[in-house]
Amino acid sequence: MTQKTQIQRLKLTDFRNYAQAGLALDGRHVVLVGDNGAGKTNFMEAISFLSPGRGLRRAVLSDIPRIGASGSFTVFASVEGMAGEADIGTGTETTEEGNLVRRLRINGGPAKSVDELTDHLRILWLTPAMDGLFTGSSSDRRRFLDRLVLSLDPAHGRRASDFERAMRSRNKLLSEGRFDPTWLSGIEQQMAALGVAMAAARREMLGLLSGLIEADRETSAFPSASLALTGFLDDLADLPAFEFEERYIEILAQSRHRDAAAGRTLDGPHRADLMVRHIEKDMDAERCSTGEQKALLIGLVLAHARLVATMTGFAPILLLDEIAAHLDEGRRASLFARIDALGGQAFMTGTDRAMFSALGDRAQFVTVTDGQIDA
Repeated sequence: MTQKTQIQRLKLTDFRNYAQAGLALDGRHVVLVGDNGAGKTNFMEAISFLSPGRGLRRAVLSDIPRIGASGSFTVFASVEGMAGEADIGTGTETTEEGNLVRRLRINGGPAKSVDELTDHLRILWLTPAMDGLFTGSSSDRRRFLDRLVLSLDPAHGRRASDFERAMRSRNKLLSEGRFDPTWLSGIEQQMAALGVAMAAARREMLGLLSGLIEADRETSAFPSASLALTGFLDDLADLPAFEFEERYIEILAQSRHRDAAAGRTLDGPHRADLMVRHIEKDMDAERCSTGEQKALLIGLVLAHARLVATMTGFAPILLLDEIAAHLDEGRRASLFARIDALGGQAFMTGTDRAMFSALGDRAQFVTVTDGQIDA
């Protein structure tokens, strides 16, 4: 039985265009309605900071505090989460060295790491900026895939950052012509262990998600996605992890001079790509129409939300920015029904309240006007 997680109270200080804003929530879905530029997406971004990472915009911390404010911001939330009731506060402060850093406190005490946020909430989002996912760069799709993995495996982010750090060290040695076999072998062994673990986590996620999508094909109003991972030693992917690591170590050792000439490491999980096909049309997602791509992406995000709920036993918080803008009435009703079926709390934005009329009293409507909120 999936349990509900929810945000019960939210308070922002000097966040984007909000000087002060507070909102008490009653457990229903939340629809933020207002003109473009009023601050709806900013409010959603604040909620996304209740999860690890740089939020739904991947913003630089210095860009977030309100213009004219002290240079820092805070987001405070009271939640009913996976570990029960909790108070979560996050924001920025300036160190003695003048650096802007993010701080996190949970139930009044400092957290050891932002990864502790996943003990309380799993937050997933879909924004208009993601509409070009299938036609954009492979780095965008890797980032999207890694967020899917992170929602079930919080350690994945640490593995990815450790791999990047090791790879940068190797690239620096090679660029300086320092082909010390002992140093390079040690770094390459670390890269292999981390890289193969990253690839395995990605493939496991895609396998689980693909199974859920296939089982849901007959009942979903959204198109189904066929998912595959490519670009990282695809012919070795089925080897046992130990053998895969050994082969990757060999490839890294053999490619030192090639990588030095290229100025970067040419083989690794940082070159992987997520391949998506529209199953019903038997067509690569990048070749589908804009409307089909949007529907395909919505179906993928909803399937992933269902997977998170199934695997953790708790429904995730959904942030769906401008979600109804390009859907017909039937698909909007289906979307709301699918969100309800997840059993969690969803935050949605739009300029026209009428687009959410099918929600009825299942949603709490909030008006946003120039950084002010009115529930």
